[in-house]
Amino acid sequence: MPAKKGQASKPAQAAAAQTSRKRKAGGQKYYAVRTGHRPGVYLFWEECQKHIAGFKGCVHKSFDNREDAEAFAAGEETSEEANAEPTRFYGVAVGVAPGIYTKWPDAQLAIKGATAPKYKRFDTRADAVEYIRAYGNEAAQATLLDEEGVEPPAKKSKKTSTDTGSTVQDEPDVLQVFTDGSSLANGRKGAAAGAGVYFGKNDKRNVSERLEGEAQTNQRGELTAILRALEAVPTKQKMRIITDSQYSINCVTEWVNNWQKNGWKTKAGEVKNRDLVEKIKTLLDKREAAGTGTLFQWVKGHAASAGNIEADKLAVAGAKKVRNLS
Repeated sequence: MPAKKGQASKPAQAAAAQTSRKRKAGGQKYYAVRTGHRPGVYLFWEECQKHIAGFKGCVHKSFDNREDAEAFAAGEETSEEANAEPTRFYGVAVGVAPGIYTKWPDAQLAIKGATAPKYKRFDTRADAVEYIRAYGNEAAQATLLDEEGVEPPAKKSKKTSTDTGSTVQDEPDVLQVFTDGSSLANGRKGAAAGAGVYFGKNDKRNVSERLEGEAQTNQRGELTAILRALEAVPTKQKMRIITDSQYSINCVTEWVNNWQKNGWKTKAGEVKNRDLVEKIKTLLDKREAAGTGTLFQWVKGHAASAGNIEADKLAVAGAKKVRNLS
């Protein structure tokens, strides 16, 4: 029988007393079963093993202290997890509880029992968000909107071309510029974000900038790069902005219109990155009023596009710069 409320069962207590000398050198271990035949905390591996053997998708772990073991078994955060910064993000696009998780046991529970679950591990939260947006069902999209403030994928805009790597062949009078954003340790404490804009090799207009402000996210890096590209090009110059951020394209070509109508509110609250989206929208409106074409193209990140790779290098270099706090 599993230990409850801080006390082991009588058989377990007796067994623990008999083997205390053997365990004294290594210290008492506590075996926690979160998902199994009988969840709980056990003092011996043999006892724990009985309650997970043959159980598909069992979740268990050993601990050096009872408090963490009981927290783990109850599905709560352990002291180690509470003090650790997330290094992995699990995007569950299809499951019983779609969303983004920073702990694998939680992600396991989110897909347990689901038919044909779809999930993947990522190094950044932004990548997990994009994955769910691309492959998530309606429930997943609703979760993104409520928890992340991220709108569902929009239909293709007439102003937007999509590709997996190569760039569109424009007329000679259309300037092509590549933009990218980067955030080192994105979504974690101490994150550092940068923006990169690539016009061409050794072009004086190229940008490698460290973001200001407290929000040092990949999304703000992407939007800042687009803003800098627009600021660097004369209003009457036709241009195509090429980026690997579908989020940014949707923000400034699709979602912005509804956001303006709704007072910049979503179900999750205030629209994220509103300040950058508004500035970009203002510049796009000026260009449209002047009869100037502004095109956007999505390319797969780090794919066959040399320009995207160069923009990424500039963004990463920007993120590594020391922030100006003056």
